[in-house]
Amino acid sequence: MPKPLSSRKRSTKKIRPLSGTVYITRQVHFNSAHRLYNPTKSLAWNQKQYGLCTNPHWHGHNYVLEVTLRGQPDPVTGYIMDLAELKRVLHRAVVDKCDHRNLNDEVDFLRGIIPSTENLVIAFWQQLAPHIKHGQLHCVRLYETPRNFAEFFGPDHT
Repeated sequence: MPKPLSSRKRSTKKIRPLSGTVYITRQVHFNSAHRLYNPTKSLAWNQKQYGLCTNPHWHGHNYVLEVTLRGQPDPVTGYIMDLAELKRVLHRAVVDKCDHRNLNDEVDFLRGIIPSTENLVIAFWQQLAPHIKHGQLHCVRLYETPRNFAEFFGPDHT
């Protein structure tokens, strides 16, 4: 009969940590509506600038958000950050607030911002950065469509 787990000897094998900078990415999805409209400009200006995207009845996207962290793997876990925990952070900070919402009217941290993909990646970075406790936030990439996306590497990136 096998010994109970508590009485088994611990392995004497040694862990060989590796060093090197690694980039990990987690992808999440959400669906939202928005309107590209600058209230300081005329309707004609907005229609010329944004075309169908300034429709007063909104339009929607199936967004894909990718967040990349960089860092050294922890010698004990082998992780920069547990990707399940990163998923939870992405949902709490962004997805749960934006999914099936009107980005112009229903998302507090986007009020007063023209919700272009470019502005969204900056706003999402700002929401995520305080919650990243392991590794460093490297890139926030947002796909508005499979062919249109923006990425932001942080306020200090040149």
